[in-house]
Amino acid sequence: MSARPITAAGGVELRRLLALVGAIAFVDTIFFAALTPLLPHYVRELGISKAGAGVLQAAYPAGALVGAIPAGLVASRFGVKPTVVVGLCSIAVTSVLFGLADAVWALDAARFLQGLASSFSWTGALAWLVAAAPSERRGQVIGTVFGVAIAGALFGPVLGGVASKVGTGPAFGTIAAVAAAQAVWAARTPSAAPDEPQPVSRLFLALRDGRILAGCWFVMLPGILFGTLGVLAPLRLSALGFGSVAIGATFLVSAGFEALLAPALGRFSGRRGRWLPILGGLTCSAIVLSVLPWPRHDWLLAAFVICAGISFGSFWTPGMSLLADASERSGLAHGWGFAIVNLAWAPGQALGASGGGALAKVASDTAVYLALAALCAATLGAVLRARRV
Repeated sequence: MSARPITAAGGVELRRLLALVGAIAFVDTIFFAALTPLLPHYVRELGISKAGAGVLQAAYPAGALVGAIPAGLVASRFGVKPTVVVGLCSIAVTSVLFGLADAVWALDAARFLQGLASSFSWTGALAWLVAAAPSERRGQVIGTVFGVAIAGALFGPVLGGVASKVGTGPAFGTIAAVAAAQAVWAARTPSAAPDEPQPVSRLFLALRDGRILAGCWFVMLPGILFGTLGVLAPLRLSALGFGSVAIGATFLVSAGFEALLAPALGRFSGRRGRWLPILGGLTCSAIVLSVLPWPRHDWLLAAFVICAGISFGSFWTPGMSLLADASERSGLAHGWGFAIVNLAWAPGQALGASGGGALAKVASDTAVYLALAALCAATLGAVLRARRV
C-alpha cells in the first residue's frame, strides 16, 4: 500500500479517486437493483413463493449486515485499499455464481455473499474518498457518489430485463468482469496509510448516542419501505399483465425521478435543515402507501409505484446527512462511520423484503402496505412531538 496521502493539493488524484468510487457504487447498485424485474422470472422457472421471493430479496442486505462490522474492522486496521480490493474480487466471484445458479438455495446463497462483499467495497470506498477529500468538499463528493449510485439503480432494472431475455449467465458474467477490472484499478490507485485503528468497542459506544440512533432510523426506514416495495410491486405488476421489461421500466422511471430529486433535497436540507424534508417524506410516504393496495390496472399501479419510490427516496439525503453529522461529532473513524450506514440500511432492507413477503403471504398486500403507512404516520407524530419539546 502506498503511504502517499491524497490531499486537497492533489486535485488530479482526488478526481481519479472520485471516478473510482463512483464506478464502484454504479456497478454495485446495478447488481442490487437488477433482481427486481427478474423476480417474476424466478417465480415461474423455480416455483418460488411470495415469501421465497422476499427471502431472495432480503439475502443481499442480510449479507451486507453480516459484513458491516468486519468491513469496518478491516478498513480500520489494514486500510481502505485492501478493503476495497477484497470486496470487488468477491463481487466478481459471487456475480458469476448468481448468474449460473439454477436452484433456489444457490440463488439465496449467492445473493447473500454478494451483499457481504458489497459491504467491504462500499465501506472501504466511501471511507477512502472522505479521508482524501478536504473537509469543505466532503459533502460535494459524497453527493456525487450517491448520484452515481442512483444512476446504477436506474440501469439495474434494465440489466434485469436484458437478463430475462439473453440469460442470467452472460448478463451477470459481464458485471463480474467489470468488478474484476475495478479491483485492478483500485489496486493501482495510491492511498494513504491507515490511521491509528479504533477498537470495535468504539463503534458500540457511538451507537449509544441518541443522535446517531435517530440518523440510523431514517436510513433504516426507507430500507424497510423499498425492501417491501421491491417484492410486492413486481409480483403484483406481473399478475396484472406487465412483463419483466415493463416492470424494469417502471422502476427505472422511479429511480430517474429520485436521481433528479436528490441534489435538490441536498441543497434544501443544507439551507433549511434536515428535518423539513424528512417530515415531507414521511407525509408523502404515508399517503402513497395507503393508496398502493387499491389500483386494479397495470399502468395505474405503475404510476403509484413510481410515486412511492420518489417518496421513499426523499429520506436518503437528509437521513444520511443526519447520520454523518452525528458520527463525525462523536469522533468515529471514517471506516466505522460508513459501517454504521450498512448496520442501519441492511436490516431495514432485509426486514422489508422478507417480512413484507411473508406477511403478504399469510395476510395480504393490503395489510402490509397499510401497516407501513401506519409506521410512517407514527414516526411523523414522534418527530413532531420531539420538535415541539
